[in-house]
Amino acid sequence: MVDSRIVDVDGNPIPLNDIKTAQTAHAVALHREFQDHPSRGLTPSKLGQILIAAEQGDITAQYELFEDMEEKDAHIMSEMGKRRRAVSGLDWRIDPPRNATAKERDAAMAVREILDGLEDIEDIIFDTTDAIGKGFACQEYGGWHRVDGDWLPINVQHRPQTWFQLVRGFEQAIHLRGPGNGDPLKPFGWIVHTHKAKSGWLERTALFRVLVWPYLFKNYSVGDLAEFLEIYGIPLRLGKYPSGANESEKLTLMRALAQIGHNAAGIIPQGMEIEFHNAAQGDPKAFELMMSWCDKAQSKAILGGTLTSQADGKTSTNALGNVHDDVRKELRDGDAKQIAKTLSRDLIYPIAVLNGLVDNWRRCPRLVFDTNEPEDMVAFANAAPKLLNIGMRIDRQWAQERVGIPEPEEGAELLEPIAKRAVQQQREQNLDAPTAATNAQLPAPNTPPEHMMAQARERAEPSLANWINQVRTLMDDVSTMDELRDRLLELYPNMSLDDYARAVTEANLVANLAGRNEVAEERG
Repeated sequence: MVDSRIVDVDGNPIPLNDIKTAQTAHAVALHREFQDHPSRGLTPSKLGQILIAAEQGDITAQYELFEDMEEKDAHIMSEMGKRRRAVSGLDWRIDPPRNATAKERDAAMAVREILDGLEDIEDIIFDTTDAIGKGFACQEYGGWHRVDGDWLPINVQHRPQTWFQLVRGFEQAIHLRGPGNGDPLKPFGWIVHTHKAKSGWLERTALFRVLVWPYLFKNYSVGDLAEFLEIYGIPLRLGKYPSGANESEKLTLMRALAQIGHNAAGIIPQGMEIEFHNAAQGDPKAFELMMSWCDKAQSKAILGGTLTSQADGKTSTNALGNVHDDVRKELRDGDAKQIAKTLSRDLIYPIAVLNGLVDNWRRCPRLVFDTNEPEDMVAFANAAPKLLNIGMRIDRQWAQERVGIPEPEEGAELLEPIAKRAVQQQREQNLDAPTAATNAQLPAPNTPPEHMMAQARERAEPSLANWINQVRTLMDDVSTMDELRDRLLELYPNMSLDDYARAVTEANLVANLAGRNEVAEERG
């Protein structure tokens, strides 16, 4: 059955029956295939043959080697894990197309709700990042089915790169491995991400192509170091047997040497000797230097530097570390943009079009990773008022995103400045006062500042006079300083600050309003 409303990104109709089952559901040979491990006995000659074979169309051995490298080399595993999780750990959102209509904005929200219901969305993003090191990564939909009226993928499975072959043409295509050029991948059946470390054909653009040689050299150095330690790591044991000893006696001495080497104990017949000689003066630092160089070369290729992964205590500084970390962020942002494009095309669009939310790829919502770093909140808080005072218009939502503060939900309790709260409380206390009386207490808009200060002193004067009068009366009644101290302590609870605080608050409010009025007059 072909539904003309369901089209792929190129506008070709898609038969709905074809997307209900996985393309490899009956590919028994692929599912039962076991990989070889070409890293065993790897030599420069063998490695060269593997790389050349990949360029000539046989990519199986190359990608099996890539799997071995990530599995056996702890440094590659660690550095690739950092780069991959730098993307998979980012927050993401679904954005409507530019100049979106209300319907398109609603479609973006509906897609987000559907994605939130997918339990394996995080695994999908992480498996997509497998292409960062290997050049491409394919994940297969287990089919599509309806859940509560929505079309959803049954599951999504990562497939090894060895299942595929690369077909060259005007554009290079990824096909399932098979006779001839294999089988083209079905639309809405796969998430196919290609990720280039450099330009060229896919079999040569993988980041791991750069890492194979440091991997090989480091393996040689590790093997040489192990052999060095085996030979020179323990003292040389030399056995001496008397002249005329027979073969049985010689074997007895050899067994004794072996026992001493492994068990630190042994016996020999009388007349035989065992001597211990110091190990030859070898230097393992040469092997360590080679392994260190290989690790640094791998870090540079994967993360763009070395100071975000290791420190030598000599050349590492905080400034250099920050520079290298900036490079790593640039790599992360570039990776995120490429992956977001693939997921928008192969995940977001199928969900949107199958559920009738969009009818073409051009106006489809897009998945976007949030790569913005929160601003220094103190610096932003100091700069924002100055920018506003010179007339710059700042979008509130943008400002909240820059400082990493999310939009409050409807009905949420909001924080307020203390000064604003004090003014609000003052207004509530004065609700019973006549409006005319309140307005009469406020100065005219063009009142000079010295007159405002005089009015403020006048408003505060009753409270101050009340305190002073109480203290004067008290001093007339006491005869000693001790008695004055005790009486002041008794008087203190009744000396309220409320009236004075109210006067100061009103003065601050008046000064603020006067300042705003002055600015408005200057602009207008």
